[in-house]
Amino acid sequence: MTNQWNAAEYDAKHAFVYEKARGLVELLAPKAGERILDLGCGTGALTAEIAARGAEVLGVDRSDEMIAQARKKYPALRFEVLDARELRLKFENRSEADKPGGVAKLAAGGFDAIFSNAVLHWIPEADEVIAGVARTLKPGGRFVAEFGGTGNIQKLVAGFERAFSALGMPQPDGVSPWFYPSVAEYAGLLERHGLEVREASLFDRPTALEEGERGLENWIRVFRQTFVEKMGEAKAERWIREVGRQCRGELFREGSWVLDYRRLRIAAWKTGKEKF
Repeated sequence: MTNQWNAAEYDAKHAFVYEKARGLVELLAPKAGERILDLGCGTGALTAEIAARGAEVLGVDRSDEMIAQARKKYPALRFEVLDARELRLKFENRSEADKPGGVAKLAAGGFDAIFSNAVLHWIPEADEVIAGVARTLKPGGRFVAEFGGTGNIQKLVAGFERAFSALGMPQPDGVSPWFYPSVAEYAGLLERHGLEVREASLFDRPTALEEGERGLENWIRVFRQTFVEKMGEAKAERWIREVGRQCRGELFREGSWVLDYRRLRIAAWKTGKEKF
């Protein structure tokens, strides 16, 4: 999972990440007084929307840059740097429980809900994340999430691979680091940890990028920043141009790049019956 993000660029050119997920907040249906964790909150836009419904919400993200931007935008809300894979350990750490405003303090007795948008496909260690979610939810609490599902950006990743081949460049490790599960695969993981899946859907969401011709390069430089930096700028420029050439026929429409997003949306409730 990458930990390098240009948070300002993310807000300026990729707001679709949270704008297209506002319906997910409706599925969460936050209520006044509920304690809710926004897991992978990014720059805090949906955290703020949840808080506006009257919930006591804590936004957490692994990226220092994202959390700094969220605190700047929403100074009245609480944000904390936290790796989603360490949620269970953070909750169970006694020294953490004494810190005001942190995950363990806020979650004493369990969260009423955990919410996550466009994050979990970055974390292949899904079992660790779900174990933390199950541990920090109160009995009857709900987990509502949306992220990339099976087949997500399949055409784009194929273009990545063709570009390396066309340029005669070896394909480095990490070109496609994402975890894109099927409904059945992810539901099975949730149920193993005592989370009863009540809603699950996998659907296409073609997504137009901003800034016309520059949209694809902007996307690659934000969402594959670490990978691009490892390549070196000269090689990266050649490769990005070739990706555009390889993908144009399928993904460039009426002056904009339109990526072949597929989203997995899940709503599950804690039953307390873990199946290890």
